[in-house]
Amino acid sequence: MSRRLRMWVLATGGLGVAVLLVAAAVRLPRFGGGQHPYGERAVAAALSRHTANVISSVNFDLRAFDTLGEESILFGAVLGTVVLLRQTRDERAVPPAPARIVPAVRRYARIMLPLALLCGLYVIAHGQLSPGGGFQGGVVVATALHLLYIGADYRALERIRPVGLYEVGDAVGEAAYAVLGIAGLLGGSAFLANVLPLGTFNTLASGGTVPLLNAAVGMEVACAVVVLLARFLDQAVEIEQGPAREKGKRS
Repeated sequence: MSRRLRMWVLATGGLGVAVLLVAAAVRLPRFGGGQHPYGERAVAAALSRHTANVISSVNFDLRAFDTLGEESILFGAVLGTVVLLRQTRDERAVPPAPARIVPAVRRYARIMLPLALLCGLYVIAHGQLSPGGGFQGGVVVATALHLLYIGADYRALERIRPVGLYEVGDAVGEAAYAVLGIAGLLGGSAFLANVLPLGTFNTLASGGTVPLLNAAVGMEVACAVVVLLARFLDQAVEIEQGPAREKGKRS
């Protein structure tokens, strides 16, 4: 195929997409108007499935397949980071020397660490009831662990952050989401269909598969962020290239 022909194919495809976008935009409800058909349908679907948080109903029920794609993007990003930032033959790990921590920072970090962890777990567990969910709560949990790095040192963080275990947790969270989708097929419905009992509205057990999918995402996101930060911190704190590099990096 010649360059000119490829450009014509690209232009034709782009024109087709532009026509579809314009046609869709023309039929959108007026901005700021009183008619919101999409929102009304989403709210009605959330209530019918006993999910108090409409956003979670959309993410983990109405368009749960799209959320699987978003989760898989993060999983792929972690996998690529692990491969690209692995220690090579010309690199070596040097244990970082402890750094002096301001007492006020140390106290603040140690007090906030358990509180931040609890907050993150709460956000994940109540994702189907209130704002938040697996994505937000997972990031809070992962970053909360790193308060130990701020309040103590890098070695203390390493003791509660076995990277291999979190890599397994990342894979398990991704697989759990897919397995819950297959459960919908086994239940005689569609992939990722909500097939579990819906429970009582506005309780932790409500929403059918929504809280389980939410928990799977929370686990995957928390482990993924921990692994990402671990690989970047290893490069910044421990790994040195060649004998000429300056020694004694501080954590």
